[in-house]
Amino acid sequence: MPSHYKGTESEIRALSAFINIVRATDSITDKASALIDKSGLTHGQFAVMEALYHLGPMCQHTLGKKLLRSGGNITTVIDNLERNKLVRRVRNPRDRREIEIHLTPKGRRLIVRVFPEHARVIEKLFSGLTPEEQTELRRIAAKLGCSAANACLVALHNKGESQ
Repeated sequence: MPSHYKGTESEIRALSAFINIVRATDSITDKASALIDKSGLTHGQFAVMEALYHLGPMCQHTLGKKLLRSGGNITTVIDNLERNKLVRRVRNPRDRREIEIHLTPKGRRLIVRVFPEHARVIEKLFSGLTPEEQTELRRIAAKLGCSAANACLVALHNKGESQ
């Protein structure tokens, strides 16, 4: 359903695209969430474990930036994973300020079991698009994300000048 807003053609087109993206994201997330919920993990915990599984141990700060999580949020997520013995913190002996996050054997077993099924669910959810459309969607989404990030930086910069 397009926007009912009576603005400019450009505003209406952008709002309609935004509505479609949000609805598609909500629908996909709802379907993909069932498996994650069944594993006993939150989405944040799953994201941390998936990143560690595919990229290897990394410092908590880098992990937070990669997953677009605030420092406080990533700390809470890791605290809960550590409490459940799914990850462990390891202080870097060369720079004691840096803490690396590692999967534990228990955490590795869980993500190895859950991730392949998650990938199959995602594949099925995107099967309504051709391979070419999936590639184009990825390109457009990345472009939109960069554009939005740059627009936010410009807005913050301009706000600072006006104060």
